[in-house]
Amino acid sequence: MAARSCFHPRMKFQSRRNFLKLAGTSALAAATVTPLPAASDAPVPPKPKVKLGLASYSYWHFRPPKVSIEEVIEKAGALGVSGVDILHRQMDIPEKEPLTAEHRSHLRKLKRHALRHGVGLSCLSIHQNFVSPDKANLQTQLEHTHKCLDIAYELGVPCLRVNSGRWNTIKDFDALMAARGIEPALPGYKEDDAFKWCIESLEKCLLKAEYCGVVLAIENHWGLSRTPEGLLRIVNAFDSPWIGALMDTGNFLEEPYDKLKQIAPKTVYVQAKTYYGGGEWYTLDLDYKQIAKILADANYTGYVTLEFEGKEAADTAVPKSIAMLRKAFDIA
Repeated sequence: MAARSCFHPRMKFQSRRNFLKLAGTSALAAATVTPLPAASDAPVPPKPKVKLGLASYSYWHFRPPKVSIEEVIEKAGALGVSGVDILHRQMDIPEKEPLTAEHRSHLRKLKRHALRHGVGLSCLSIHQNFVSPDKANLQTQLEHTHKCLDIAYELGVPCLRVNSGRWNTIKDFDALMAARGIEPALPGYKEDDAFKWCIESLEKCLLKAEYCGVVLAIENHWGLSRTPEGLLRIVNAFDSPWIGALMDTGNFLEEPYDKLKQIAPKTVYVQAKTYYGGGEWYTLDLDYKQIAKILADANYTGYVTLEFEGKEAADTAVPKSIAMLRKAFDIA
């Protein structure tokens, strides 16, 4: 028996008619469709650029009168920068005490104030010290850092500036600056001990940081992170997107550009120093076009936040600094 076919003569006629109909439609469509532009004519999407921020430290260098965070937010809004970096010690809540309901209410008001002035809150810069052989002291430092993560979470801040810590064998900060940030270890201990304490302490902060959605940014500050090698030793101890380097452009006192280039690939946040009127402790003549290239080569597109550290009045020096950074980073 011949195999039955699913094809029928009537279907052949209908198929031919449909074919002619479709062919005519296709020819008409081909005549009316506008050809696609060549790939070379397609618009090129703009490259991401950094966003400028303003650190509250720019208006207060630990000397009276203290400038309120609310006032800094208002000034940032007027200058048209994208974010405010809050110095914890500058806030109108106690630095060391546990957070209360009243403190949390104050934090929410700050967040609302930033919204009303069109700026984000980009970073919370805190002080703590993980270089200590005293376990009780390390626990206190750890609890303080956890509390600051709660503050950052309440404010909606995505980044926490963290210090590695230092020996404190030079007590006076002016004397430390005169020593170029170098101080001897505590008797009986080595730098390897200090790195161990620091890394173990940061590890105990990492889970909470991730839970709060806050990146721990270790600054090239005084102490263990004074050199790029020291900073990277800490940062590279972790395989986590919730910890990285904070590049302070003014904290490598000698040959800064090579050192900034070393830490740029790990950088998650930048604080940019300027020194109009001469610096409080020292003055660096920084080439921000060169720094902008270093960051661009590392594909950095986050915040560049001004930390003005000069003796000129902030109300004149900060706008000049912001204008200079806009030009250096090609920000309209």
